Amino acid sequence: MKYKVLYAEDEATLAEIITDGLRNSGYEVQLASDGQQALELFQSVQPDICVLDIMMPVKDGYTLAEDIRRLNSEVPIIFLSAKSLGDDVVKGFKSGGNDYLKKPFTMGELLVRMEALLTRFGNANPQEAPSSNRKTFGNCELNTVSQELITPIAKYRISYKETAILELLLEHRNDLLLRQTTLLKIWGDDSYYNARSMDVFMSHLRKMLKDDPDVELMSIRGAGYKLIF
Repeated sequence: MKYKVLYAEDEATLAEIITDGLRNSGYEVQLASDGQQALELFQSVQPDICVLDIMMPVKDGYTLAEDIRRLNSEVPIIFLSAKSLGDDVVKGFKSGGNDYLKKPFTMGELLVRMEALLTRFGNANPQEAPSSNRKTFGNCELNTVSQELITPIAKYRISYKETAILELLLEHRNDLLLRQTTLLKIWGDDSYYNARSMDVFMSHLRKMLKDDPDVELMSIRGAGYKLIF
């Protein structure tokens, strides 16, 4: 079963990245570049979930959500926005949103938020959820929704950031993942404090992954990390 996603985003590069990521994760995506086009697609497609940018031409995300709510009071709506002031978030929820994700965000975080809403609103069956939520490598498995790492020896509950880091490492398997890339994608900036925080998370992941002799998380001094398997 493929869940239908209405994705409204006027930034072409970001729209292409997210659309590809959603399709690779098992979703059927209808992309709109402005709010009016998104509303027309909503009426024709009847999606299972809506992912809406706020700052769009013709009709902004807040107005679009209000229009959608007049047509359907149940479909889950996630807002994506660089605007993160309290008033902006409140306005998002008042206009009909169910969740609010601040840019920049990782693909893993968006997928987790979507799956949570689909489950909450009764649109998702765990047995039918996109298989990409479970990523197998070596003798390990990462579940990005439940945030669990299963090794040959144990099952670990890991944090959101550890999940996002490991997912990013898997995307770059056997290749160098730059420190700065990781910091910018997951923390939003590459400050000294965030770099030290990331080192702690990497150390914790490395200890757990030692359960599998076929997997190695390497630190490349002054450059970044490699996940080898």
